[in-house]
Parts: sequence; structure tokens; C-alpha cells
Amino acid sequence: MSTTTASGSMSFLSGKPLRFIAAGILLINGMFPALWILFTSLKSEAELTAKPITWIPHAPTLQNYMQAFSDQPLHIFLFNSFMVALLSTALTLLVSVLAAYALARLNLAYRGLILSLIIAVSTFPLVTLLVPLFEIMRALNLLNSWTALVLPYTVLSLPVCTLMLVSFFEGIPRDLENAAMIDGCTRLGALFKVVVPLCAPGVFTAGILAFVNAWDEFLLALSFNSNPSLRTLPVGIQLYQGEFAFPWPVISAALVVGIVPVAILIVIFQERVVSGLTAGGIKG
Repeated sequence: MSTTTASGSMSFLSGKPLRFIAAGILLINGMFPALWILFTSLKSEAELTAKPITWIPHAPTLQNYMQAFSDQPLHIFLFNSFMVALLSTALTLLVSVLAAYALARLNLAYRGLILSLIIAVSTFPLVTLLVPLFEIMRALNLLNSWTALVLPYTVLSLPVCTLMLVSFFEGIPRDLENAAMIDGCTRLGALFKVVVPLCAPGVFTAGILAFVNAWDEFLLALSFNSNPSLRTLPVGIQLYQGEFAFPWPVISAALVVGIVPVAILIVIFQERVVSGLTAGGIKG
């Protein structure tokens, strides 16, 4: 009897019920905050503060979204965030592709040490880098510009993107590059015409990670840009709160507007991102 019970417990732990429970927990953990923000953005201030709490808006309204654009220049915040994230992502992919290819293909004397240093650098807390980065940007006269954010965001995203792409490049047979170079391609030509297209899932995944990191970053954007016309979305959203007032419905509406571009990006490239993360996990 005990053997049967034990085998039944093991079957449950390794079977579909536990997987569904785990998937349900992850889904609730990921979706609940987003749904709560969405529902809050559709509520009036009176309904939000009413007791008992209403989970789903009884009288949904889009007034908060209109107020989010009228109270602050939300469209400018979105444009600045998009341009900074796009430029830093492009620069991150260019540098990380070259760095990852060198680590995967060239016979570097200290390859292991370089990889260890990349991993070590990626663990540094951002707050410890704030003052040195600020001094560098000030010395270069880059404060209050997109460049003041693009360069640090690129540096911060490089370690993860480079490590991810190294595992992909190592999985591409060298014979393909050699054949391309025999046909007249340079090494760089073989990289961008043969290797990068074959590693498209990994490149897309690295790009999404770099874009989201730049889109969500707050500390550097707050410290390096004091020009109101250059504020990014995370910094702009904090301006909705007053000294004694916190208009959560309006703030939630601005947050939803900020979430939408990233959500659309992930939905469009969902298949490539999933395959990239899966392949990277298998190869790593």
C-alpha cells in the first residue's frame, strides 16, 4: 500500500498536474500586476478609492488616458525612450556580434579569462557605476543628450548579449564560413552573410533584451538628463505625482501606454525569441 502511495506521489510530482499548477502560478505572477494596472487605468478616482475594492471597473473610462497625454508631454517621453532604446540596441548588437564572434572563432590566448571578466562585470550593481559614468559623461560634455544614455545602455547590455551570442556562434560549423571565404567573402562578410543569419533567433533575443533594458531604465535617465525635452518614459511617469497627490489612474494609464510598445515587439518576434532562448539554453 505504501509503495502504491509513493509511486502515486512521484507520478503526480513528475506528471502533468504539477506542470499545470506551476504554469498557473507563473501565469498569475506575470499577468496579475499587468491586469491590475490595466484595470486601474480604466477606473475613476472615486471608484479606485471606494470600499470594498472593485477588481474589474464597473464604469470603464478612457479619461485617464487623455489626461495622461494632456497633463504631461507623454508623446515626447515615448519618442525619447524609443529612440534611445533603438540606438542603444543597434549599437549593442553590432559590438556584441563582433565580440562574440571573436571569442567563438579566434584562438585568443586568454579566452577563459575574458569570459570570466564579462560575467563579473555583468554582476556590478548599477548604483555603483552611477558616479563614475556621470563623471565620464560630464567630462565628454555629453550630459543632456541621447548619447549620454545610449553609450551606458550599450555597455550595460553588452555582457549578457555577448555571452548569449557566443553559445550560438559556437554551434555554427566552421566549414560554412570557410566555404564563404573560398567564394570570395572576407571574414567579416562571412560573419554577416552566413553566421548572423543562421543565428537569427539568438540575435533577435539579444536585441529584445537590450531594447527592454534601455526602455525600462530609470536611474541613469534621471541622473544624466535634466532637459525636460529629453526625458524618457520612466522619468516622465514620476512627474504625474504631486506633492500630496498620487493620481494612480492617470499614472496607470501612462504605464499601460509604456507597456504597449514592448508587448507589441515581443508578440511580433515571439517565435524567434522563444526559439532563441531555448536554443541558447540547450547549447549553453
